[in-house]
Amino acid sequence: MTVPETRYARSGDLSIAFQVVGEHARDLVWIRGNVSDLETLWEQPRFVEYVKSLTEFSRVLIFDKRGTGLSDSVHGVPTLDARMDDARAVMDAVGSARAVLHASYEGARLAVLFAATYPERTTALVLVDPSARGTWAPDYPWAPTSERWRSTIQEVAENWGRDDFLERLAVEANPRATSDDAVRRWFVRHLRRSASPGSAVAFNRMVMEGDVRDILAAVRVPTLVLARPAALDEAGYVAGRIPGAQLLGLPGEDGVYWLDPDVVDTWVAETRRFLEHTPDEPPSDRVLATIVFTDLVGSTMRAAELGDRKWRALLERHHETVRRSLTIHRGRELDTAGDGFFAAFESPTRAIECASDIREATRSLDLELRVGIHTGEFERLRDKLSGIAVSTAARTCSAAPPGEILVTSTVKDLVAGSGIGFEDRGLHTLKGVPGEWQLFAVASRADSTSD
Repeated sequence: MTVPETRYARSGDLSIAFQVVGEHARDLVWIRGNVSDLETLWEQPRFVEYVKSLTEFSRVLIFDKRGTGLSDSVHGVPTLDARMDDARAVMDAVGSARAVLHASYEGARLAVLFAATYPERTTALVLVDPSARGTWAPDYPWAPTSERWRSTIQEVAENWGRDDFLERLAVEANPRATSDDAVRRWFVRHLRRSASPGSAVAFNRMVMEGDVRDILAAVRVPTLVLARPAALDEAGYVAGRIPGAQLLGLPGEDGVYWLDPDVVDTWVAETRRFLEHTPDEPPSDRVLATIVFTDLVGSTMRAAELGDRKWRALLERHHETVRRSLTIHRGRELDTAGDGFFAAFESPTRAIECASDIREATRSLDLELRVGIHTGEFERLRDKLSGIAVSTAARTCSAAPPGEILVTSTVKDLVAGSGIGFEDRGLHTLKGVPGEWQLFAVASRADSTSD
């Protein structure tokens, strides 16, 4: 197989390296679950054979995550929604309207977020040994503990790039495959080319901080989850929370699955069968979105102080400020009720950044604002969104004290790595919304520190 040309897609200010393999009518975006380098991947014969098998039933799109391989480097830890933008940018660059998303390990989180946010662009999900959360929790016992992560990240920071360290990582992760000296030497070279020490630390922090448990139920596309014996329980957790997902066991041991011929043969056969028997149905009218509600505090009293004419002029300036921020951060105004706004975003990070801009700009007008933000599943009808998640965002806004931006825990989890600081505001009962909700206040920029 000829090594494909490496091309670049623009995602915001960054260039994302990608390759296109094959000419099939069906597109498949392969979101790998580790650091990687597109060039050295093609030096591994097992990788070449695997991609060749995929091209029998799809055109394959492969890309290096931002901050790794041939893609642009980044400062800090990439957020999940920023990396989702990268996948969309690659699809746009080759004119791919819809695609199957094939992902493994940590890459499954990106695929889940993309499928829930853009069901109209996702034909199906195929997940291998998926991970939904990076750090141990009482209801998610498969991930490493925080203490284990701290030790791992320190070790990566001190040793990344050394032959002995990279060889140890390769052997520990892939004991069977790396018994072959050539594979082991290739792995060391591939890891070194995939990430600098700083990028390797950032990648591990990204894996540690990610959490998509709350949005699994928002996936509304056909989903196949495959897992080897050691990962079957964790995969079962993921499959059990995605409506209609199929779970199938794979043979083999831990490690990079495409290095194991037994796993590859089963994976390819089951994936091909699944895709060929999955009808091409219209996209779901339910989507994942981040909703922002804003409300001016004490507006009635302020209007009485200023008088109708001055108040209307001030309110118009406020509205102009909000709409300018929505345009900058790619938000969509859904409604305006008096002095408040109801807006939707595809990215929770951009939603918080927009809300923070609006808060600061509103203060410059000598006005005070409260904001509520929630990411959830919504019913889409033309340009409107409805459902219990709208009420959740509205009630979160109502719970915010003057000057605060309150977010639900779902939002906080999705922006891990953004550098946005949060202060825990405890459990709340939101009127008309079932259950208790953990809410967090977004720290002001002057004192923002990550949890």
